[in-house]
Amino acid sequence: MQQLQQVAEQLSQLKDYIRWGTSQFEAAGIFYGQGIPTPWEEATILAYHALHLPAHAPVEFLDCTLTMVERQQILSLYQRRVEERIPVAYLVGKAVYAGIEFLVDARVIVPRSPIAEMIEAQFQPWLGEVEVERILDLCAGSGCIGMVCAAHFPEAQVDLLELSDEAIEIAEKNIAHHHLQQQVIIHSSNVFSALQPDIDRFDIIVTNPPYVDMADIASMPAEYHHEPAMALGSGDDGLDITVQILAQASDYLTADGILVVEVGNSGEQLEELFPAISFDWVEFERGGFGVFVMNSAELEAYKPMFEDVYNSRQSQ
Repeated sequence: MQQLQQVAEQLSQLKDYIRWGTSQFEAAGIFYGQGIPTPWEEATILAYHALHLPAHAPVEFLDCTLTMVERQQILSLYQRRVEERIPVAYLVGKAVYAGIEFLVDARVIVPRSPIAEMIEAQFQPWLGEVEVERILDLCAGSGCIGMVCAAHFPEAQVDLLELSDEAIEIAEKNIAHHHLQQQVIIHSSNVFSALQPDIDRFDIIVTNPPYVDMADIASMPAEYHHEPAMALGSGDDGLDITVQILAQASDYLTADGILVVEVGNSGEQLEELFPAISFDWVEFERGGFGVFVMNSAELEAYKPMFEDVYNSRQSQ
């Protein structure tokens, strides 16, 4: 990047810094794939954070002249974004997902799942007339998916299951931040281990498990390597945890319940692993892919197939 002191002396207004940051991000070839789609938005979020401004500050603020300290604070964040490739969410300590702000840091992945669109539509048409009483967010991370579910199903109990103690700390902070202690509960769990089969039953199980295969991990942009490795990969093909979920989920669904699973780029491998199954892949209006839905009856019918593959992987 240019000599920052020289930039601070030459640029004075907030809009100048946002424009300059945008140019620097584009020139540096940073990657936009963690919830913020454009360099302009990244530059704006970082600048507003440095100035302690709300996201919807008056547009007139763009013309304000900044103090030298303020200019240096903005430039410092821009420098870290370019040179260290730290995701914006980690630099500011928060991310907006489905219109709701969540606390995040490098202990959890940055919220970006397209499942948000399904939650906002209350999982229709897949859910039908089911009266939702209990929802499970499996491999919950920051808890964002489960807490967005809580917002759209205010009468439902929401359980979060997460293995990482560090991620649980963040999820607990988000539960408290949104005053959801009476509706959302988090449990330490290795997949379903904290639950009791046939006793804990859910109308919706939604999960964004680790699913990135080893080839994709090796070629990921630097930004993704700031995220916790255990939240990204799951075996050579990325499907170890997904196969376990498929093999066991029917034990925890109500008779009319649905399972929603994100597998991203590993969707092709999943179809190759189970060629006899026609997966119901979701088409998103706002972009995104690699999410499928399976109901309780389908999971039960395919269970022997899922268990065979799961047991085979366990023995390897």
